Amino acid sequence: MSTTRTTTRTLWVSLRAVVAFTVITGVLYTAVVTGIGQLALPSQANGSLIRDDEGQVVGSSLIGQPFVDADGEPLPAYFQPRPSAAGDGYDGGASSGSNYGPESPELIAAIEERLAQVADLEGIAVEDVPADAVTASASGLDPHISPEYAAIQVDRVAEERGLDTSVVEDLVAAHTTVPPAGIGGSPVVNVLELNVALDGLAG
Repeated sequence: MSTTRTTTRTLWVSLRAVVAFTVITGVLYTAVVTGIGQLALPSQANGSLIRDDEGQVVGSSLIGQPFVDADGEPLPAYFQPRPSAAGDGYDGGASSGSNYGPESPELIAAIEERLAQVADLEGIAVEDVPADAVTASASGLDPHISPEYAAIQVDRVAEERGLDTSVVEDLVAAHTTVPPAGIGGSPVVNVLELNVALDGLAG
């Protein structure tokens, strides 16, 4: 009888502990952290969403996206991001790199093809194409490009939009992020933010 009572008591204690910790760690803790995030960093907590001039969500500043037509060709009036190996390109559900080694024939062939495409699109020599224009990031979702890659696109974008190159250069500079004190990485340009600013300028 005592063994049965002890077992029953142990089960009830265990059950109450499970319920209590579920409420504390699964509900209360989540609610507190979510509340702090919404109060202190509402933009980041909600996905760092970017909206156009009409208030429509056009993407996130944390995830890149392609700027291509229905045939997958680059839209010449927009700055182009770096390549992506995530799914069909910038697929948030398939984040990954190509996982090819530096001597992989497939990677070498892909880079050579991209070099030719970028050089042709921008009207420059192959040796002037920056590395990030032809290589994907490890996640396949990087929304940034180097200022060097942005710079070779300025003339094309300005011509397509009928803008002075200095205007486009100023926009690139305004959307270039420099690490504090030069620590933590190199300067980068957020492609989506830059393209949204271009559309806003045209408007």
